[in-house]
Amino acid sequence: MNKDQVEGKMKDIGGKIQEEFGDAIDSPEQEAKGLATQVEGKTQKKLGDVKEALDDATDTRTTTTTTTTHRP
Repeated sequence: MNKDQVEGKMKDIGGKIQEEFGDAIDSPEQEAKGLATQVEGKTQKKLGDVKEALDDATDTRTTTTTTTTHRP
């Protein structure tokens, strides 16, 4: 798990809390801010997912490289 995945998940959770709070106090502005924060968090988490997948692919490619010996 990388930094973007963790921070993105935390923003998503924070946005949900903010949205619920806005609903509880009947504040459409707070609800909208919460939804926007959720979108930002989900986007950041997806970016982290992509980075981790690329790192995993690079690690796999590096560890599975074989050398071939040519004999005359």
